[in-house]
Amino acid sequence: MVMVRMPGQVVVSSIFAKPIRPRESPMSDESIRLSVAGMSCAGCVAAVEEALRRVEGVQEATVNFVEHTARVTGTAPPERLVEAVRQAGYEAAELRGLADEADKEAMEMAHYRKRLRMTGVAALLAVPLMLGEMVFHVLPPIDTPAGQVFWLITGLLTLGVLIYSGGHFFRGAWSAFRHHQANMDTLIALGTGSAWLYSMVVALFPDSVPVLARHAYFEAAVVILALINLGGALEMRARGKTSEAIKRLLGLQPKTARVVREGKEIDVPIEEVGLEETLRVRPGDRIPVDGKVIEGESAVDESMLTGEPIPVAKQAGDEVIGGTINQSGTLLFQASRIGRDMALARIIELVRQAQASKPAIGRLADRVSGVFVPVVMIIAVLTFLVWYNLGPSPQLSYALVTGITVLVIACPCALGLATPISIMVGIGKAAEHGILIRSGDALQQAGRLTTLVLDKTGTVTEGRPTVTAVEAASGRNENEVLRLAAALEAGSNHPLAAAILAAAEARTLELPKAEGFENLTGKGLRGRIGEREVLVGQAAFMREQGVSEAAWAARIEALAGRGATPVCVAADGELIGLVAIEDPIRPGMTDIIRAMHGMGLKVALVTGDHRITAQAVAGQIGIDEVRAEVLPEGKIDYVQQLQAKGEVVAMVGDGINDAPALSQADVGFAIGAGTDVAIESADVTLMRASLQGVLTAIQLSRATVRNIWQNLFGAFIYNSLGIPVAAGVLYPALGMLLNPMIGGAAMAFSSVTVVTNANRLRRFTPDRVQ
Repeated sequence: MVMVRMPGQVVVSSIFAKPIRPRESPMSDESIRLSVAGMSCAGCVAAVEEALRRVEGVQEATVNFVEHTARVTGTAPPERLVEAVRQAGYEAAELRGLADEADKEAMEMAHYRKRLRMTGVAALLAVPLMLGEMVFHVLPPIDTPAGQVFWLITGLLTLGVLIYSGGHFFRGAWSAFRHHQANMDTLIALGTGSAWLYSMVVALFPDSVPVLARHAYFEAAVVILALINLGGALEMRARGKTSEAIKRLLGLQPKTARVVREGKEIDVPIEEVGLEETLRVRPGDRIPVDGKVIEGESAVDESMLTGEPIPVAKQAGDEVIGGTINQSGTLLFQASRIGRDMALARIIELVRQAQASKPAIGRLADRVSGVFVPVVMIIAVLTFLVWYNLGPSPQLSYALVTGITVLVIACPCALGLATPISIMVGIGKAAEHGILIRSGDALQQAGRLTTLVLDKTGTVTEGRPTVTAVEAASGRNENEVLRLAAALEAGSNHPLAAAILAAAEARTLELPKAEGFENLTGKGLRGRIGEREVLVGQAAFMREQGVSEAAWAARIEALAGRGATPVCVAADGELIGLVAIEDPIRPGMTDIIRAMHGMGLKVALVTGDHRITAQAVAGQIGIDEVRAEVLPEGKIDYVQQLQAKGEVVAMVGDGINDAPALSQADVGFAIGAGTDVAIESADVTLMRASLQGVLTAIQLSRATVRNIWQNLFGAFIYNSLGIPVAAGVLYPALGMLLNPMIGGAAMAFSSVTVVTNANRLRRFTPDRVQ
């Protein structure tokens, strides 16, 4: 049994306290995050992950190709991880805090500008060569003395472009070769290097090749580099937009805080704020760190956490969360969490962990991409051999052009980006709507759900039950019944216990001390008060303990029939009275359930409450199926029964007794107002205490998975059609060959297309019911 926190003080204190029994996850809160430079495709991702996993003490390593970061869990020190990445041919540095993030962003912007300069340098040579060769036809033949001089000078200029604009490709290819790997850099280096080397041979020794094959491909090499660098720059720019959610979260924390020290108020950098330090926030200020109000009243905008636009009233004793906006009054509060322990920092960490995770569909794409480059190299060699041996004259030229085009067009960048780019945008978008998704698998699974299993108290109802009636047996007193019940419930933290204690306090009853207290989870309470053995719980619990409730059966049924929960109170084996507790149904629940049905979902209510009470609640809002008087293990059994029938099941709950079922379900949704255990057991945390988040998560999941399939389809179709066309399959019928420059352009902009398509998810707007 657990106690639900009241709205307004909800969310973050429960979400980010230390878990009691965390859900097993490949990623830990204590994981190390690295910035990785030099990755160019999914093959690089596989190489870095393999290098990290070989380090002793590493439990799991996951690379985010979109962010160019790696997350590692285990006991290995950061220095060894960085060294392992460097030995694999890449650069790495540990990311520790916001300052490192700013450095990383500045480095990425500098890299973006450098890519544009590389594009410009390559274009300076590429454009005159293309115009002279293909438009004006004024370039001299390569087998004349003047032509030979011109093309040798052009070759040297092209070598300079290869070094400046393509040097990173050649360095990457050499590093991969040394580590017995092949990646995108390998394909580009082989393609452009072969074009330059062949052209230089022709320029130096034109008589050594047949007349028809005396052609230089310098313009192809520089145009390919110009296009690929431009495509890479545009891709980097578009990729930057996918992490807008993280950037907005990072921007929420103010740089300074106003602290009260020795009676004086001074502004200090946020890093210098200490625990239990007193701070003041004025109207319009962002709250710098998490804390508890000690003086003042105000309304605080917490929409950045919950997605709920209505400000939350705060007064002495209430919690405030760093990054939220103080709107109306002045507050004096004491810091309770700073730095990485702050709610905002933990939210950012959870979102990052989820964005770095890979759903099943992404792992499949990674496996395909991992073997793609070697396969392409084999296809390029076979293409060269076929054209050289069976093609028309000049065989060497045809073989070279087709082999180079296959190498250049087949880079699997788009394939490697297809899944992670959509996952990043989708999970970031979910965070904007107050939904924290722990993994890519959960995001993928949410769209496949067929059945939603809802807990009642705190999920369907508001979780703020109140006592509406106290009834006593003949010769007994209502206050006596309530006093005994409250004395036992003082040892429980269930929402119903809070209601009974509040009722006893309202009647100013003095509570006796209970001894031998025993909380039978999901059933009831037992203890000794004075000389009497007292039981508090449902009718089923009374029967189990040998207490007859037959005389109260009609009254229990009547109370349950109107949606109240009848709590029985027994003393010395005799039922002495009832306490009726009602928990109002959340506003808009009928519309929420109707919307769930409209999405093709079956909805079930599973609760430990009285059967008639549960049926009354379900009947009011249109729930399909009810399972009542269910123990925690019964909730798991029900979820397993549904899964055995082929249903894809979500469990939505907020209590300790929901935690096992949340873990068993295909997707577990924890209401943000719930307990630490429920939230740590769930795949998805709803920061607002509303089931609108479930609908939004499902809609977003379906949109994200649809976007992933679009990306994968585009990438697979591009490579499936591009490679055969590049190899020349259309030549026998249409006499058409693909120019290597066209192949380079297609390869570069295929990645841009995938990233642009993923960014469409940033415009996602859920269908809101409430």
